[in-house]
Amino acid sequence: MNTRFRIKFTTLLFSLIFLTAGAAVAQSFSIGADMVSRYVWRGTDFGESASVQPALSFSQGGFEIGTWASYSFSPDGAGANEHDIWIGYTVEAGEAGSFSFGVTDYYFPAPGGSDFFDFSGDGEGSHWIEPYVSYTGPESFPITLYGAMFAHNDPDNSLYLEASLPVKVDGVELGLTAGAVSGESAFYGTDGFAFVNLGLAATKELKLNEAFAIPVSVAYILNPDTERSFLVFGLGISL
Repeated sequence: MNTRFRIKFTTLLFSLIFLTAGAAVAQSFSIGADMVSRYVWRGTDFGESASVQPALSFSQGGFEIGTWASYSFSPDGAGANEHDIWIGYTVEAGEAGSFSFGVTDYYFPAPGGSDFFDFSGDGEGSHWIEPYVSYTGPESFPITLYGAMFAHNDPDNSLYLEASLPVKVDGVELGLTAGAVSGESAFYGTDGFAFVNLGLAATKELKLNEAFAIPVSVAYILNPDTERSFLVFGLGISL
């Protein structure tokens, strides 16, 4: 990325953060954190360690901006630390469901690693930029179809596609997920089209009192391409 584009991108990103924050505080502001036994993203284990994952976001109408991070409990897993910023907009389509559009900036702040302001590409920089689009069906059939492609810092421009469906059984919220990479990708380690993320997640609230409950989750995740499976336990707090 050349210097002029780097300055423009950085200025735009932080201008949106501060302008949106000022307008959105009166609308919606949320903070939270998850504790997970493993950070598994799209079928890949990042850090091989338990992790804490804080998040905060602002929203106004259909517009939302947020930041999310994952930090390994183990010093050996710190190379997979991650801190992202994302911007999205959701359009409601009534009984037809809703459409969302946005972009995520992935940054990996490993100890002694890359400079935050290094926006170079071809797998050399600190940031991976990924636009995404998704569709969520109506309440009668709330399937979500999601697609995202790395547009910066990935020479393969890897395309990830996912379908997920929530189901509720006996007070337990279940989520079925099937995710695939469309072709050869060094980032995902695929040689062609491959399913990398097949999963079943179960979530139930642990009530501490009438006003406060903690979501407890267990997820089974299978990556058929790498032939690895994971069983991940998580606790969440959201305010």
